[in-house]
Amino acid sequence: MSELLWQKPGVAVDARIQAFLAGDDVVLDREFIQDDITASAAHARGLARIGILTGEECEALCRELGLLSDDLRSGAFVLDERYEDCHSAIESRLVERLGDVGRKIHTGRSRNDQVLVATRLWLKRKLREVQAVCREVAEVCLQRAEAEAIPMPGYTHLQRAVVSSTAMWWAGFAEAFIDNAVRAGQAHDWIDANPLGTAAGYGVNLPLDREGSTRELGFARMQVSPIYAQLSRGKFEIAAVDALGAAVLDLRRLAWDLSLFTTAEFGFVTLPPQYTTGSSIMPNKRNPDLVELMRATYASIAASRTELEQLLSLPTGYHRDLQFTKGALYHAFGRGLGALGLLTNLLRGMAWNTDRLAKSFDDGMYATDKAVELAVAGMPFREAYRLAAVEPLPRAGADAQASLDARVSPGGAGWLGLDALKQRLAGITAPS
Repeated sequence: MSELLWQKPGVAVDARIQAFLAGDDVVLDREFIQDDITASAAHARGLARIGILTGEECEALCRELGLLSDDLRSGAFVLDERYEDCHSAIESRLVERLGDVGRKIHTGRSRNDQVLVATRLWLKRKLREVQAVCREVAEVCLQRAEAEAIPMPGYTHLQRAVVSSTAMWWAGFAEAFIDNAVRAGQAHDWIDANPLGTAAGYGVNLPLDREGSTRELGFARMQVSPIYAQLSRGKFEIAAVDALGAAVLDLRRLAWDLSLFTTAEFGFVTLPPQYTTGSSIMPNKRNPDLVELMRATYASIAASRTELEQLLSLPTGYHRDLQFTKGALYHAFGRGLGALGLLTNLLRGMAWNTDRLAKSFDDGMYATDKAVELAVAGMPFREAYRLAAVEPLPRAGADAQASLDARVSPGGAGWLGLDALKQRLAGITAPS
């Protein structure tokens, strides 16, 4: 391992203790190092603006940071067990290439604000990805809602309830993912605050140009209080995971529907072949494994959120406990975005089995229609309800399409409101 940034003369480092302290930071930091490089270049330019670095020194540091970024992408540089974390790796590389100039990069900053700003940049990017995929899912759902309005049963308690339609099913998930896109954008805007320059949580005796680094790094505002910068660690991460979790919760319910609808007992849906797998022993099987793993994904989100929340039982200031927030974030967004990213093409490729849908209605599903018709004719609804329970067919007869056409309440099958949903989707602005 390279020399530790914090190592003091005369103090031996116990390898087992250091392995526990470092944990899996090096592996996790491969996800965050490019953002740390970006922030390090902004910090160098800020130091030059206040005279701590000369123009030549700043140029040399930024050049080497750019080369390190390129080497990471090409594989010429690998963040591995030689380093304690990405912060030490960056500084080690700069010292190796630039000597004392490299040793100046840490002036006025701490690893605390380094990890804060790198994580914040990473989270902003991930929330933009969440919003983008939610918008794609909503768009596909709206397209299919417009293209197909096949009668299908509506269920409560997993029992046939009333006549519904595939268009209503699609519209429901369209609106859900519109909301999820909005929420991802709101979470992005809430955490869009620059912590660089807050150092270890108490500021430094330098006139750092924090407004300049805020603009350069693309943050909407500066996080003013160094103490709050530390208090927000974990809190902002929970907000981001909650936004991701909202989308994955809807994915879980959608996956549950498809799990049921693809069974032989329902037979409503056929999935594209590439979205199913075979059995290792039963030649007849095609299993919806992908859908089932999508359904399971929320467990990882919930576990990550719980880990983040439990880590925050802390007093003011930085504590090493917070190191574990990175793993929780990495696993939540890795699995969450992985599942969401497969959803759009799955929804494009799934097919409704119209014959099975047509055979899935029974007379009892028209009872509510009859009760409402009788109430419209003047009968008190509770009396109409009791009569419809005995004689369920409405006057129009057992006609699924007629039932749907009569459902003219806003959002019902006779008035889905797709134009309103499309307008709302079009109005979502991607955060910068």
